[in-house]
Amino acid sequence: QVQLAEFGGGLVQAGGSLRLSCAVSGGVFTRYIMGWFRQAPGKEREFVATIIRSGGNTYYADSVKGRFTISRDNAKNTVYLQMNSLKPEDTAVYYCAASSGWAHPRVRPDDYDYWGQGTQVTVSS
Repeated sequence: QVQLAEFGGGLVQAGGSLRLSCAVSGGVFTRYIMGWFRQAPGKEREFVATIIRSGGNTYYADSVKGRFTISRDNAKNTVYLQMNSLKPEDTAVYYCAASSGWAHPRVRPDDYDYWGQGTQVTVSS
């Protein structure tokens, strides 16, 4: 069974930074395109960022471009999301996801096959 586990969420003031980690087990990490999504209460799940298998190409939602950075360490089976200049509207549960597909970028939740449990990020005003 492929399992994803997110870490690093928490409470931060506007303008601050957080780094999320997602550890993948039970599968071959390098086979997956990885993505980050977020979901606020009462809202649909929203694409944040994605990275290809080699880590050479990334794609971001306009709302986070220039502030967030996705990266992966294939030796550690881990994908990261560095979040800088955080805003209150970034408050959400953040989910790590893995896709066994081949096209890039993958921006729809339906593009992804495996999901983590989510980690809460709260940005105060």
